[in-house]
Amino acid sequence: MTINPDTDPTLVTGAWRDGDPIGCRKFAAIGDLPLDSGAVLPDVRLAYETWGTFDGANAVLILHALTADSHVVGPTGVGHASPGWWEGLVGPGNAIDTDRLFVVAANILGGCQGSTGPSSPATGGELWGGSFPYITVRDQVRAEAALADSLGIDRWYGVIGGSAGGMRAIEWAVELPERVERLFLLATSAAASAEQIALSSIQVDAIRADPFYSRGDYYSGPAGPLSGLDIARRIAHLSYRSEFELADRFGRSPQGNEVIGEGGRFAIESYLQHHGNKLLKRFDANSYIVLSEAMNSHDVGRGRGGIGAALARVTARTLVAGIDSDRLYPLTQQQQLADGILTSSPLEIVKSPHGHDGFLIETEQVGELARRLLT
Repeated sequence: MTINPDTDPTLVTGAWRDGDPIGCRKFAAIGDLPLDSGAVLPDVRLAYETWGTFDGANAVLILHALTADSHVVGPTGVGHASPGWWEGLVGPGNAIDTDRLFVVAANILGGCQGSTGPSSPATGGELWGGSFPYITVRDQVRAEAALADSLGIDRWYGVIGGSAGGMRAIEWAVELPERVERLFLLATSAAASAEQIALSSIQVDAIRADPFYSRGDYYSGPAGPLSGLDIARRIAHLSYRSEFELADRFGRSPQGNEVIGEGGRFAIESYLQHHGNKLLKRFDANSYIVLSEAMNSHDVGRGRGGIGAALARVTARTLVAGIDSDRLYPLTQQQQLADGILTSSPLEIVKSPHGHDGFLIETEQVGELARRLLT
């Protein structure tokens, strides 16, 4: 498979271009963006989608996780390789009710589904590739704030994020407390832990070790680092689910009629390979690296006197929730948030056998919490 953002309309790496039939995506040109590194990222644009009608005070920002995008709800189509990732939660009469609320979801800076990222053109027209600058979660929030400005949204009625989206949600409430009225944090942390950084760095190394990586400049080549991205996703997906679920669903069973020891696979191997292959159809390896490293940069206490001092800056009415079986973002991390944010209610626990992915799967429980906060 050749990754070519200029010729394959099903690949999100080409979704930035004007005129592409890419569903209901819209684009905001936010200009040059100063980065934490001291560099300036030129001519930034963010892809975004909206639902509902803005009345001046009802805007809700939904922030997606690592490999998701702005397509919170809706069908597949050109530019959307999969249906919305939070179906059943957002929409008319749902917990995040678009009859009453104006919902905005932006594709993350550094991503590959419409916003400026490594597969976008740099100055001079060549794609950024491996020369795309290092960015942080704070840089991503700075870009989202520019998007809000362009939409005329001075203050969010609510900011909602899970996992990597939760990192950005916290940054919004700490850096720009006057612009966030309500805050919903799901399965996230105040800072990336050593274990999270370790898991992420192994995934990044798997991509860079692929012989087709070419230091990130693989777009014009015969193939990209697909094997590396596949392995990275399998490592990640294992951390997204719980040991109990995997034992219950797969155990030591072989895949179908395959024979272990004669070239056959265990069912769990097939399952992880399936998820690795799925990601190859919709994501760019360079973006996976850029976004993983941005997540590793996450620390709300950096330059703010520590985590406690940073969280004390939050003024939004806050609800924090964790997943009881989450081994990637354990409940201790959400407890730190709930304890440190003075305006937070007590920690809510979502019960799920699905591990970290429970924040995406348990829409009924998550919806009840969102409805409570946003009403």
